[in-house]
Amino acid sequence: MPVSVEQYDDLSRIRLQGAIDIGSAAELKGILADGLKQGGRLRISLEDVTGVDVTAAQLFWAAARQAKQSDVDFAFEGRAPEAVRAALEMCGIRELPVLA
Repeated sequence: MPVSVEQYDDLSRIRLQGAIDIGSAAELKGILADGLKQGGRLRISLEDVTGVDVTAAQLFWAAARQAKQSDVDFAFEGRAPEAVRAALEMCGIRELPVLA
């Protein structure tokens, strides 16, 4: 799971690539936790992701929930591939915040 993280004053942007699955869960969990600790705004780009499994979906859901509790502005940005959106929906995630 290649990843790039950009840090600005009040914005953390995480760009993920490739397959996100149980093999990359620990790394993703740490990256999301670091982004949440920064506060402000956290943006996740899934545009270059080829697939997600239930573990990744659970991590995204947990991060969104933690962000809400911590008053962090959390959202996905850009357009995720249809296969990724469908996988998230199959995992029961239909209401994660998305920016156009």
